[in-house]
Amino acid sequence: MIMDARRVAEDAARTSYGRLVALLASRDRDLAAAEDALSDAFVAALKSWPETGVPTNPKGWLMTAARNRMSNLYRHDRMRAGLADDLERHFAASMQDIGAFPDERLKLLFVCAHPAIDSAIRTPLMMQTVLGLDAARIASAFLTSPATMGQRLVRAKAKIRDAAIRFEVPDADVMPERLTFVLDAIYAAFGQAWDAVPGGDSGAVDLTAEAIFLGRLLVSLLPGSAEAKGLLALMLYCEARRGARRSADGAFVPLDEQDPALWSRDLIIEAEALLTEASAAATLGRYQTEAAIQSVHVQRPFFGETNYAALRSLYALLVRQHPGLGAWLGYSGVLLKLGEVGEALAILDDMPTERVAAYQPYWVLRAHVMRALSQLREARHAADRAIGLTEDEAVRGYLLSKLMPLVKPEATG
Repeated sequence: MIMDARRVAEDAARTSYGRLVALLASRDRDLAAAEDALSDAFVAALKSWPETGVPTNPKGWLMTAARNRMSNLYRHDRMRAGLADDLERHFAASMQDIGAFPDERLKLLFVCAHPAIDSAIRTPLMMQTVLGLDAARIASAFLTSPATMGQRLVRAKAKIRDAAIRFEVPDADVMPERLTFVLDAIYAAFGQAWDAVPGGDSGAVDLTAEAIFLGRLLVSLLPGSAEAKGLLALMLYCEARRGARRSADGAFVPLDEQDPALWSRDLIIEAEALLTEASAAATLGRYQTEAAIQSVHVQRPFFGETNYAALRSLYALLVRQHPGLGAWLGYSGVLLKLGEVGEALAILDDMPTERVAAYQPYWVLRAHVMRALSQLREARHAADRAIGLTEDEAVRGYLLSKLMPLVKPEATG
């Protein structure tokens, strides 16, 4: 019974955390109070459910418990006089079905992207409040300490409360700028789950599903946004290949070696349709470009080979739109495939040393580039660095079997 209660509570946290927090905070804009109340509700559930049984509607139970917790706190706060009664009217007692609750998550996403919020904390704030990631996991993604990230998140939530930022979808004149931060937040959450080591986080697959859900929600709310469609298409292309990333025995399979028969045809068709619709806007943004890159890859089964010339053009565009490490690394990898080894190395050499020191994909590609230049000592060094930085045992095994033989002196034969 205890394990069942914990499993149901964990499932509710993964699937509805953001929706519950958004709804709890929509009236008084106090994100910290909403999160605290929901946390107390989960604690109460883990104490009560093993004894009384899991309720028919666990998420509705959690919502009611959190709402009551907030109302009780506000009754003792003179500065919030009357708010408890207002909350009671906002959350009618008869609303026990989570499906009946209004979905406030998109409003909360835009609140977190408000100009009053420090730009450096907008995406982490969305990842925590809407998608439920903890400060430690967010800190890891943004290369900072959990304590520092936690402090920044607390300050951002206080800013929303004290500035009384309204929970609403922004007007058309400020929509593009705010939407960019929303898109980045959703994609960051998707990337966190996509890059997770298999078996290391049982909620990873659920988080990709949540990010895709938010992407679909954005497209439905903003049907004219080409970039929203581009982001959703990008995530769907990636998700379509999930079943091909590992062999039957769990071995890692890189993209160019994957069996296309294992890709999800339905997701690819949906992604292609979204990308086609987005192209009608004639405004090619970052996410449309990244989706177009994925589209080229999924066309390999139809043409028998990957169109690297098309990828070169798309990556050249992407590094102008969004010159991050991943974009430059992709560009360098395509140049290597096209035999332009010197140009590929020049890109790698221009990357900031401090940023690539612990970036495993950089060292994998550098090993291949140096091998192509017959600089085996440098290739071996890069291969050793890549393997040492690899946490996924399946990926490490792949590198040991495929990469190391290439950089041994006898491979020059």
